[in-house]
Amino acid sequence: MYFSNRVISMQSSPIRKLVPYATAAKEKGIKVYHLNIGQPDIKTPKGFFDAVNTFNSEVLEYAVSQGLPELIDAMIDYYATYDMNFEKDEILITNGGSEALLFSMMAICDPGDNILVPEPFYTNYNGFSSCVNVFVKPVTTHPENGFHLPNKEEICSKIDKNTKAILISNPGNPTGTVYTKEEVHMLADIAKENNLWIIADEVYREFVYDNLDYISFGNIEEIKDRVIIVDSVSKRYSACGARIGSLACKNKEFIAQVLKLCQGRLCVSTLDQIGSIELYKTPNTYFKKVNEEYEKRRDVLYSELMKVEGVICKKPTGAFYILAKLPIENAEDFVIWMLNEFDVDGETVMACPAEGFYGTEGLGKSEIRLAYILNEHDLKKAANILKEGLEKYMEVKNDLATNN
Repeated sequence: MYFSNRVISMQSSPIRKLVPYATAAKEKGIKVYHLNIGQPDIKTPKGFFDAVNTFNSEVLEYAVSQGLPELIDAMIDYYATYDMNFEKDEILITNGGSEALLFSMMAICDPGDNILVPEPFYTNYNGFSSCVNVFVKPVTTHPENGFHLPNKEEICSKIDKNTKAILISNPGNPTGTVYTKEEVHMLADIAKENNLWIIADEVYREFVYDNLDYISFGNIEEIKDRVIIVDSVSKRYSACGARIGSLACKNKEFIAQVLKLCQGRLCVSTLDQIGSIELYKTPNTYFKKVNEEYEKRRDVLYSELMKVEGVICKKPTGAFYILAKLPIENAEDFVIWMLNEFDVDGETVMACPAEGFYGTEGLGKSEIRLAYILNEHDLKKAANILKEGLEKYMEVKNDLATNN
């Protein structure tokens, strides 16, 4: 049977494609610490469950395609705390941040167009762009300088007549980089000068450490009509299974065009929206405690990685990921080896190879992404196992090279 080039050309998720190896390890009785996926263990605010459990309508109806008005109102109040003022007709509720990204590309790009994306980037950007025949043009960043952006001239050299947008995750997934005010304004200037949209993936907005200042693209007045803010409750409120995302944009024509796509898929889950109304009423004290916990976890994992000679990694300042360059040639081989051949007292670790986070062929082969989403006790154990495993793996590879 025939399969489209569209799906054949899509890469498998580097985050999930090695899951069968983890499953096989578990079937052998090995405990696997999962640092490969950004699934937080922080408790989802109770208000979500209370709202769903007290829902008492006799019919579970379609929600309106734009999203429940009560949820949009709650989001307007949330954005106001960040000095971003949106109106009811400037926000759309989507099936997760994923649909928000996909609909954004569909609305502003034609087949054959391209978007600029700092690499490494969230791997699904590639998948979404493939779905709509849009090309990702990577702007390469490097671990040696914490994956911060190159200069304006280098970025502008990537722009051509088919470039429609700059897509950026801030704070970054998979890098954990929080871009500076200067970097954000540089991209704003580039967008304005070249008539580009900015798709700002800000789902990790709250997760900023070391008392750093954070600036949203939504705070830059002179580009407000070309900024598309992608958001989600998944990581912010530890509610990944709720699948509630959103688009916020001051350009009402953009919202009107995307609303057609929303109408085509009918609506977002009514119950998940009802629960999410309460999530957006969560007090800021929740984030203070969560950030303190993630910052401790980051420090634990980073300090263990830095004990291994040859590891290149700047301490991340946001999100809950570390992207580390290892002193090995093939990170995917190492991750599989950890699951197949290595354990400490019946326990091992699953990391995520980083090659799939790059658009430039050959980059990221020696890098892994680690998500510090375990409690501090388990994370310390996992970090030590990873350290021992990396040292043993390098020893095995060196012995093989010597014998050959």
